[in-house]
Amino acid sequence: MSKTDPTRLVKRSVVVAGHRTSVSLEDAFWAELRRVATARHTSINGLIAAIDESRSGNLSSAIRVFLLLNRVQEN
Repeated sequence: MSKTDPTRLVKRSVVVAGHRTSVSLEDAFWAELRRVATARHTSINGLIAAIDESRSGNLSSAIRVFLLLNRVQEN
């Protein structure tokens, strides 16, 4: 049994503002996104939609920065 490489880039479809789009993130970021969404009692799509509302650049980058800042605030 091998573990998934946390640096492997994974593209997934999500719904943002009623539109389907794809987001490419490393496995480690997908896992963290899932953890934060669960902790906030929301879906991954819901969390990504909230991040999307306040972003000014690339969605994948906005998600990574959100997750980093969220983790810093938790510690």
